[in-house]
Amino acid sequence: MRHVDVASLHREVCISALKKKIGQSPASRRAVTALNANQSEVASVAALRQECARRRRELMRMMGRDAIAIVPAADVCYRNNDVEYDYRQDSDFYFLTGFEEPEAVAVLIPGRASGEYVLFCRDRDPTREMWDGTRAGPEGAVERYGADDAFPIGDIDEILPGLLEPRSRVFYTMGLSADFDSQVISWVNGLRAQARKGLHSPQEFVALDHVLHDMRLTKSSVEIAWMRRAADIAVAAHQRALHRVAPGVMEYEVAADILHEFHSHRAQASYAPIVGGGENTCVLHYRANSAVLKDGDLILIDAGCEYEYYASDITRTFPVNGRYSPPQRALYEVVLEAQYAAIEQVRVGNHWNDPHEAAVRVITTGLVRLGLLSGKVPKLIKDGAYRRYFMHRTGHWLGMDVHDVGDYRVGDVWRALEPGMALTVEPGIYVPATDRQAPKEFRGMGIRIEDDVVVTRGEPKVLTQALVKTPDDIEKFMSTRPTN
Repeated sequence: MRHVDVASLHREVCISALKKKIGQSPASRRAVTALNANQSEVASVAALRQECARRRRELMRMMGRDAIAIVPAADVCYRNNDVEYDYRQDSDFYFLTGFEEPEAVAVLIPGRASGEYVLFCRDRDPTREMWDGTRAGPEGAVERYGADDAFPIGDIDEILPGLLEPRSRVFYTMGLSADFDSQVISWVNGLRAQARKGLHSPQEFVALDHVLHDMRLTKSSVEIAWMRRAADIAVAAHQRALHRVAPGVMEYEVAADILHEFHSHRAQASYAPIVGGGENTCVLHYRANSAVLKDGDLILIDAGCEYEYYASDITRTFPVNGRYSPPQRALYEVVLEAQYAAIEQVRVGNHWNDPHEAAVRVITTGLVRLGLLSGKVPKLIKDGAYRRYFMHRTGHWLGMDVHDVGDYRVGDVWRALEPGMALTVEPGIYVPATDRQAPKEFRGMGIRIEDDVVVTRGEPKVLTQALVKTPDDIEKFMSTRPTN
């Protein structure tokens, strides 16, 4: 017999009744949207809790029953004086807990009879909660976040050594916080100092990040769904930018439109948007976003968002006035062909460097054809001559961090691509305005095209494919810009 989720059924009935009662007026549509959003959020919370539990089980299975893992939350960081940056949880900690508060430590203890998952967190405090917002407290950590046991963070020095004592190995990531590193070492040394009293102490530290980052490299269907949502929001932001761009508009105005779209969907920027026009398209990590957009120039926008802690990362390069000049189109089509060739290589069994090698072949051939390089393509590739105009890699892992974790090599060989891995594909060509060896018509022109791709057992899955990228499609889309 199929299990019935009474809460979900109730929400569906409410939505149906609301539609029938007040029809499709703007007010009713807003109410239905709110109910749908609430239903989606409830489902997302449930999915996250199940995902975190599955991840903890998998990690503890790999650790073994004589081990313990210690994972601290991210520290609060200050922008200046007493003004805090927006708090963003450490990705590893959130991956295992789904817990967003600072001043917390997760402890995993395989085989512990009274509970394998222990969470230390801030206690409830009505006064501080009046200033900073509600805290889960130890009770909430158990009820809402799936901890088997939870204690106030202030009690960690008394409790954690006892959890360490019967274990032989400590899985922990050294180097993220010098203060917490010292605290962990002091707990272990404290046990060792009492060896004559018969106390046992761990004998080995194991790099937790090595194991955990391998887990994070392959995404589940739930994670890919969150990444697709992040991609959809970023696509909408780029579409908004395509309609905003025009001669005389400031780069920062376009960036503001992008951020507005992100925040409208409860998403944050996964990195500071890059919005560069003219010669600024050649600055790979351009941050100023302060220049005026000029007629006849290109604009390069590299912007992605983070949704439910999963990132998107998209780049498009398009004409400020809505029409590519012949040189712009010629250079753009080389980059586009290189990207298509690279995406085609994102397949199970290929290795990490295959997409890059495919892009390099196309770009080097194109640079020779356009007069930016001269010579035989194989020798130019061997000599690395293409790096004059294509100086970065074709992509990076993508996930909870925009430049996500995971080794690119295993030993001395490139890593083989497996289903569920996610990466960007982003070839580019950049011709500085000061490059007197380049044909004049290409100087000051930078072009990059970037999409988010998931490895599947079949065709590569391009999460950002809804965003136009052929020159004709871009021009057509920009032709629908509203006129002031």
